[in-house]
Amino acid sequence: MNPTTPIHRAPDSPSARQALALAGVFQAASLVDELARTGQVDPRAWETLIEATVDTNPESFEAIYGGHPNNLRRGLDTLEALVGRKQANPVVLRYGFSLLMLMNKLRTNNDMMDSLGQKLTRIQGQAEHFGATHENVVASLGEAYQETISTFKTRIVVQGDPSLLQSRMMPERVRACLMAGIRFGLLWHQQGGRRWKLVFQRKALRRALDSLS
Repeated sequence: MNPTTPIHRAPDSPSARQALALAGVFQAASLVDELARTGQVDPRAWETLIEATVDTNPESFEAIYGGHPNNLRRGLDTLEALVGRKQANPVVLRYGFSLLMLMNKLRTNNDMMDSLGQKLTRIQGQAEHFGATHENVVASLGEAYQETISTFKTRIVVQGDPSLLQSRMMPERVRACLMAGIRFGLLWHQQGGRRWKLVFQRKALRRALDSLS
């Protein structure tokens, strides 16, 4: 099998594609919370986010998340909480909605979008040399976030263990996760995702999650 052939073709349904992209946002939110509290992170969930962020020219929709919805399982589980099927973690939900708000601010700032695009193109070259999850790449993603998204007046305040949050590479890893959340937020918007739909079209989101389970 061609290694670039996805295991599962992405669904044609717009709501299912929106659900997958939104899962990436909330997976990033979940990993930020996990990093801040424990200093550890689920490797598969982490690699999926970082690889999606450094691949600035994916060959297909499903290539963004590695070809299988289970790579976004952490985020999909969080969406189950969003539609009321599971217990919600309010901190993770807050991070996720904050990421969507920041994505909207970025989307309407053409200069910052251009600057971020240039930074990510350079980081993609770095990832091709070192590997996507190498700490040099993670540090560059964190720096790109700090120089762009972090300059907005609205910021995400991360709660957790202060000693962990100040440990080596932790600020960079957290910011890299947040950058991944922004990346998936932009993808969600490109697929037709809107904040009001999360309020008024929950049944569509539930059906989409059923199709991805």
